Amino acid sequence: MPTNKKMQIVESLEESIKNSKGIYLTNYTGLDVSQMTELRNKFRDNGVDYKVTKNTLTRMAAKNVELIDVEDLLVGQIGIAYSYEDPSAPARVIKDFSKDNDELDVVGIVFEGKRFEGKEFKTIANLPSKEDLYSKILSALSQPMTNIASTLNGAMSSLACALENLKQTKQ
Repeated sequence: MPTNKKMQIVESLEESIKNSKGIYLTNYTGLDVSQMTELRNKFRDNGVDYKVTKNTLTRMAAKNVELIDVEDLLVGQIGIAYSYEDPSAPARVIKDFSKDNDELDVVGIVFEGKRFEGKEFKTIANLPSKEDLYSKILSALSQPMTNIASTLNGAMSSLACALENLKQTKQ
Protein backbone atom coordinates (compact mmCIF):
# COMPACT_ATOMS: atom_id res chain seq x y z
CA MET A 1 0.00 0.00 0.00
CA PRO A 2 1.56 3.30 -1.07
CA THR A 3 1.98 5.99 1.54
CA ASN A 4 0.36 9.42 1.33
CA LYS A 5 3.71 11.03 0.59
CA LYS A 6 4.32 8.68 -2.34
CA MET A 7 0.82 9.31 -3.66
CA GLN A 8 1.47 13.06 -3.52
CA ILE A 9 4.71 12.57 -5.44
CA VAL A 10 2.87 10.52 -8.08
CA GLU A 11 0.18 13.22 -8.39
CA SER A 12 2.86 15.90 -8.74
CA LEU A 13 4.58 13.85 -11.45
CA GLU A 14 1.26 13.36 -13.24
CA GLU A 15 0.73 17.14 -13.33
CA SER A 16 4.26 17.68 -14.62
CA ILE A 17 3.76 15.11 -17.37
CA LYS A 18 0.35 16.49 -18.39
CA ASN A 19 1.58 20.08 -18.59
CA SER A 20 4.90 19.36 -20.32
CA LYS A 21 5.60 19.98 -23.96
CA GLY A 22 9.03 18.37 -23.70
CA ILE A 23 10.17 15.61 -21.34
CA TYR A 24 13.85 14.61 -21.32
CA LEU A 25 14.94 11.50 -19.45
CA THR A 26 18.60 11.67 -18.45
CA ASN A 27 20.99 9.26 -16.79
CA TYR A 28 23.05 11.31 -14.37
CA THR A 29 25.36 8.52 -13.15
CA GLY A 30 28.83 9.97 -12.58
CA LEU A 31 27.77 13.53 -11.76
CA ASP A 32 28.76 14.84 -8.36
CA VAL A 33 26.71 17.18 -6.17
CA SER A 34 28.24 20.39 -7.53
CA GLN A 35 27.62 19.30 -11.12
CA MET A 36 24.02 18.38 -10.32
CA THR A 37 23.52 21.74 -8.63
CA GLU A 38 24.95 23.52 -11.69
CA LEU A 39 22.67 21.48 -13.97
CA ARG A 40 19.57 22.23 -11.88
CA ASN A 41 20.41 25.95 -11.86
CA LYS A 42 20.80 26.00 -15.65
CA PHE A 43 17.48 24.22 -16.04
CA ARG A 44 15.78 26.60 -13.62
CA ASP A 45 17.20 29.64 -15.44
CA ASN A 46 15.59 28.34 -18.65
CA GLY A 47 12.17 27.64 -17.13
CA VAL A 48 12.65 23.87 -16.93
CA ASP A 49 11.89 21.62 -13.94
CA TYR A 50 14.44 18.87 -13.28
CA LYS A 51 13.23 16.16 -10.94
CA VAL A 52 14.85 13.02 -9.61
CA THR A 53 12.27 10.57 -8.31
CA LYS A 54 12.03 6.85 -7.85
CA ASN A 55 11.59 5.07 -11.15
CA THR A 56 8.62 3.08 -9.81
CA LEU A 57 6.76 6.28 -8.92
CA THR A 58 7.54 7.75 -12.33
CA ARG A 59 6.26 4.56 -14.00
CA MET A 60 3.02 4.83 -12.03
CA ALA A 61 2.54 8.48 -12.99
CA ALA A 62 3.32 7.82 -16.66
CA LYS A 63 0.86 4.95 -16.72
CA ASN A 64 -1.86 7.02 -15.01
CA VAL A 65 -1.67 9.80 -17.60
CA GLU A 66 -1.25 7.34 -20.48
CA LEU A 67 2.10 8.73 -21.54
CA ILE A 68 3.84 7.04 -24.44
CA ASP A 69 5.60 3.94 -23.11
CA VAL A 70 8.81 5.05 -21.40
CA GLU A 71 9.07 2.13 -18.99
CA ASP A 72 12.15 0.71 -20.71
CA LEU A 73 13.94 4.06 -20.23
CA LEU A 74 13.40 4.15 -16.47
CA VAL A 75 16.44 2.07 -15.52
CA GLY A 76 19.24 3.31 -13.29
CA GLN A 77 19.72 6.84 -12.01
CA ILE A 78 17.20 8.81 -14.04
CA GLY A 79 16.50 12.52 -13.74
CA ILE A 80 13.71 14.02 -15.79
CA ALA A 81 13.57 17.53 -17.24
CA TYR A 82 10.05 18.89 -17.78
CA SER A 83 9.60 21.87 -20.10
CA TYR A 84 6.23 23.61 -19.98
CA GLU A 85 6.77 26.41 -22.52
CA ASP A 86 9.57 25.67 -24.99
CA PRO A 87 9.94 21.94 -25.66
CA SER A 88 13.48 22.37 -26.99
CA ALA A 89 14.79 24.36 -23.99
CA PRO A 90 16.03 21.29 -22.06
CA ALA A 91 17.94 20.09 -25.12
CA ARG A 92 19.79 23.40 -25.35
CA VAL A 93 20.61 23.30 -21.62
CA ILE A 94 21.85 19.71 -21.85
CA LYS A 95 23.92 20.52 -24.95
CA ASP A 96 25.51 23.48 -23.15
CA PHE A 97 26.08 21.49 -19.96
CA SER A 98 27.62 18.56 -21.88
CA LYS A 99 30.41 20.76 -23.22
CA ASP A 100 32.06 20.61 -19.80
CA ASN A 101 30.43 17.46 -18.37
CA ASP A 102 30.15 14.39 -20.55
CA GLU A 103 28.67 12.19 -17.81
CA LEU A 104 25.09 13.34 -18.45
CA ASP A 105 23.40 11.02 -20.93
CA VAL A 106 19.98 11.58 -22.53
CA VAL A 107 18.24 8.20 -22.68
CA GLY A 108 14.94 9.31 -24.19
CA ILE A 109 12.72 12.23 -25.09
CA VAL A 110 8.98 12.81 -25.27
CA PHE A 111 8.65 15.87 -27.50
CA GLU A 112 5.15 17.22 -28.18
CA GLY A 113 3.65 13.77 -27.48
CA LYS A 114 6.09 11.76 -29.61
CA ARG A 115 8.92 9.58 -28.33
CA PHE A 116 12.47 10.01 -29.60
CA GLU A 117 15.70 8.27 -28.75
CA GLY A 118 18.18 10.12 -26.57
CA LYS A 119 20.73 10.66 -29.33
CA GLU A 120 18.27 12.91 -31.16
CA PHE A 121 18.46 15.60 -28.48
CA LYS A 122 21.29 17.33 -30.40
CA THR A 123 19.01 17.75 -33.40
CA ILE A 124 16.33 19.21 -31.14
CA ALA A 125 18.92 21.41 -29.40
CA ASN A 126 19.78 22.99 -32.74
CA LEU A 127 16.18 24.04 -33.34
CA PRO A 128 15.68 27.79 -32.96
CA SER A 129 13.62 29.07 -30.05
CA LYS A 130 10.11 30.42 -30.58
CA GLU A 131 11.37 34.00 -30.33
CA ASP A 132 13.96 33.33 -33.05
CA LEU A 133 11.32 31.79 -35.28
CA TYR A 134 8.98 34.73 -34.72
CA SER A 135 11.70 37.21 -35.64
CA LYS A 136 12.57 35.25 -38.80
CA ILE A 137 8.91 35.14 -39.84
CA LEU A 138 8.44 38.85 -39.21
CA SER A 139 11.61 39.61 -41.14
CA ALA A 140 10.45 37.45 -44.03
CA LEU A 141 7.04 39.13 -44.04
CA SER A 142 8.40 42.67 -43.86
CA GLN A 143 11.12 42.21 -46.50
CA PRO A 144 8.81 42.36 -49.57
CA MET A 145 7.10 45.48 -48.24
CA THR A 146 10.46 47.11 -47.60
CA ASN A 147 11.54 46.30 -51.16
CA ILE A 148 8.33 47.73 -52.61
CA ALA A 149 8.69 50.90 -50.54
CA SER A 150 12.31 51.32 -51.66
CA THR A 151 11.40 50.77 -55.30
CA LEU A 152 8.51 53.25 -55.15
CA ASN A 153 10.65 55.76 -53.29
CA GLY A 154 13.39 55.44 -55.91
CA ALA A 155 10.91 55.89 -58.75
CA MET A 156 9.33 58.92 -57.09
CA SER A 157 12.75 60.47 -56.46
CA SER A 158 13.70 59.96 -60.10
CA LEU A 159 10.44 61.55 -61.25
CA ALA A 160 10.91 64.49 -58.91
CA CYS A 161 14.48 65.02 -60.15
CA ALA A 162 13.35 64.82 -63.79
CA LEU A 163 10.59 67.38 -63.16
CA GLU A 164 13.01 69.67 -61.34
CA ASN A 165 15.51 69.43 -64.23
CA LEU A 166 12.73 70.14 -66.73
CA LYS A 167 11.69 73.16 -64.69
CA GLN A 168 15.26 74.44 -64.60
CA THR A 169 15.67 74.09 -68.37
CA LYS A 170 12.40 75.95 -69.10
CA GLN A 171 13.47 79.00 -67.13
